[in-house]
Amino acid sequence: MDIAEQRLHAALAHIPAPTRAKLWQYTQGLLRWNQAYNLTAIRDPEAIVSRHLLDSASIVEEVCGRLLDVGTGAGLPGMVLAILRPQMEVTLLDSNGKKIRFLRQMVSELALAHVQVVQARVEDPDTQLYDTISSRAFASLRDMAEGCLHRLAPGGRLLAMKGKYPADELQQLPAHLQAQVQRLQVAHLDEERHLIILSRVGDER
Repeated sequence: MDIAEQRLHAALAHIPAPTRAKLWQYTQGLLRWNQAYNLTAIRDPEAIVSRHLLDSASIVEEVCGRLLDVGTGAGLPGMVLAILRPQMEVTLLDSNGKKIRFLRQMVSELALAHVQVVQARVEDPDTQLYDTISSRAFASLRDMAEGCLHRLAPGGRLLAMKGKYPADELQQLPAHLQAQVQRLQVAHLDEERHLIILSRVGDER
């Protein structure tokens, strides 16, 4: 077991071994496809585990119901959350064809029957509503809200993963949205991470 795999298993020792094995299989797929496709600028296995896998896993307690991951890219955080929550319906959405092909291959290899991969833009019309909509370094908070609210179910929440505390973005939110901010702690990552939880004013979960 190499250092990257050890790091993954140690940081997520509290979850079942088969689940950790799937996360590592996904990591290996990401590394393999990254040799031919530019799925992520990070190519070091240890950095991918810390900056992508463990970072994405840090919000798992906040997801519930039906999940849409917008601008999912290589499946971050959506694929990681789907592996950690096999009982939850997950849709991974992105407009990039090569990333969509990678995700569909991973869904097949990992036998993730509860995951749907969709090539589209979040602004596209859609009648499906979601309880949780996640994004990671996808857009400003205001742009995310404007693009995603038509897909959010009553009482649903938008989860925006950010690095440093986004003070300016929070000030630009429209009055009909309320925000909660959580400081995230990610193993083996000495950088600021924040989760911004957006919901409609007056909405009850």
